[in-house]
Amino acid sequence: MTNSSGNNLDRSAGREAVNPKDGVNNKGSGFKIEMSQSGDPSVFEASNGKLSISVPISLKRRSGRQLITLPDGKTHEPRPWDTDPTPLQLALARGHCWLAMLETGQVKSLREIAEKEGIDNSYVSRMVNLTTLAPDIVEAILDDQLPPTLTLFDLAVDPPKLWSKQRKRVYSLKS
Repeated sequence: MTNSSGNNLDRSAGREAVNPKDGVNNKGSGFKIEMSQSGDPSVFEASNGKLSISVPISLKRRSGRQLITLPDGKTHEPRPWDTDPTPLQLALARGHCWLAMLETGQVKSLREIAEKEGIDNSYVSRMVNLTTLAPDIVEAILDDQLPPTLTLFDLAVDPPKLWSKQRKRVYSLKS
């Protein structure tokens, strides 16, 4: 794969990328990929049957992630399995994991989990508190839809027992 400057970007076997600057020629399935930021999409077939496909795209970084931007300005959202979990998502997963360890009898107390993990007992307690959150708040955590002003501390320290009060606390912190 080469970019518009002619730099070889191909890192995978099975693709043909010829770069006159460094002479790299990876023989493979007979297709060549070039990236350019302008022009019209096109497909060319050579006399030997090889195809050349031209699609003008650009890569942009947003929130530390690379997104492909098409000529019309649209971006393709990353797939869920291509993104790293947020700190809130990790905390929620830890809380559920540790609660399951308690429920199945693998450990006898939160203190035992803290000793096994080499962390503070109060941290384990706060993460387990996240397992009592209302389903819509959990869904918002998993979809990364909570406001950036909301912190793990806001959710994990002494959460109200009633879901309606939890929602009131979360949505009062949105502003």
